[in-house]
Parts: sequence; C-alpha cells; structure tokens
Amino acid sequence: SKKEQLEIVGGLKKGRFDVMVGTHRLLSDDIHIPNLSLLVVDEEHRFGVKHKEKIRSLKNNLDVLTLSATPIPRTLQQSLIGLRDLSTIVTPPVSRKPIKTSVHYFDWSLIFSNIEFELERGGQVYFLHNDIKSIPIIINKIEKRFANVVVKGINGKMTSGELEPLVLSFFSGNIDVLVCTTIVESGLDVTNANTMIVNNAQDFGLSQLYQIRGRVGRGKKQARCLLMVPKKDLLKDAHLRLKAL
Repeated sequence: SKKEQLEIVGGLKKGRFDVMVGTHRLLSDDIHIPNLSLLVVDEEHRFGVKHKEKIRSLKNNLDVLTLSATPIPRTLQQSLIGLRDLSTIVTPPVSRKPIKTSVHYFDWSLIFSNIEFELERGGQVYFLHNDIKSIPIIINKIEKRFANVVVKGINGKMTSGELEPLVLSFFSGNIDVLVCTTIVESGLDVTNANTMIVNNAQDFGLSQLYQIRGRVGRGKKQARCLLMVPKKDLLKDAHLRLKAL
C-alpha cells in the first residue's frame, strides 16, 4: 500500500536498512539512499533506456552488477567497445540437460503424443497459446483427448485472486497441462514441468522465445520445447529467429 511504501522509503533515507530488494519502484524519483554502494539488477533485459539512465545518474562510485540469461544488443555492444565488463557462465548446473528444441507445423496428433509422453513419465506440460479468447477452445480439445487429466488456463488479465491458486496448484503438481499466455515467460520454476508447446512461435521475439523455453528443463529430466508454426510462408526475420533457437 502507499502507506507501507512511504514507511519503507523513509527508512531508506534514514539508513535503517542494509539490503533493499524491490522492483523498478526502487528507481523512482522519491527514492534516495545516502550510502548506496552496490546495485544488483536481475533480468536486465526487462529494463528500458530510462531505467538505465536513472541507474547511471544515481552515484558516481556505485558498483553495478547486472544479471540476465538473455543479453540484449546494447549490453553486448558496451562490452565489445570496453565500456562494461561481461562475464559468462557456461557451465550448467550438475545433471542439467540441454532442452531439445524443434520446429513443426501445427499438428494436434504431434501435440497429443508429446503431452502423452510427458504425462506417462509423471511430468507436467506448458501449452503456450497467446490468445486469451481461444484458450478455452484449447483446454476443451485437450480435455476431450485425455480423460482424468487436469487442464487449466491462466492469462495476464486475470486478477491476482484468480491467478494465485492456479499457479500454486501447478507448482504442487495438481495441474497436468497449463494452457497459458506469455504470463509464464519468466519467474516460474517448476522442475516437474518438462514439455513446452508454443503455438504460433513465429510471432515471438528471440529473447522472448529464449525466456519461454527456459521454463522447462529446470531439473534432471530431459526437457522438450516444440515450436509450432502455421502452414504458410514465414517472414524472413521470423524464420531466422526460429533457426537460431
């Protein structure tokens, strides 16, 4: 609430806190941290130019550590010309396997076979369909094919009260197939969900697809990501993005 925010901002100004964890809110004009010496920025690709300029203006002797699984061109360019140091972590966690990624024309029989494979090994499935209106159609199609399988849908227009129980249920393994929009793009870490099906993959950006694919393969199981495209000629950029993945 606004009251809670004001209390915390006041505490920051008086130096009552040693470590502050927050969202973009920490870059607001009313935030002043007198003895700030280290800023850690996670998910750097989600910060725009205005945020970057704000960070630069905070303090001359401020150490900044930025983290991202999806380096953006501006960051890479700054590294290449010597403005920033860039370190890469190339060793995956122990037992982590690369995600098997493939591109296919949209085909329900292929989709069903991959869902069946995942369910048979006790796993869960993401079906990313970025069209809120037709999510119920996708859910109905999967429910008709698989008896006794729990299929639910989530999207960004749902209230937090609607979203929370569904997300927690998926975390707990009580939902077998989660039909979703790009709301799952980052933040979800469900080690038991190891099949990702992306409908109309040609419509997503490269960093977005990279993040989406990263929702699976978080544990020891071999994960799969199926990028589904319509049976029509793709734009050159879309073709290159899919080829890169």
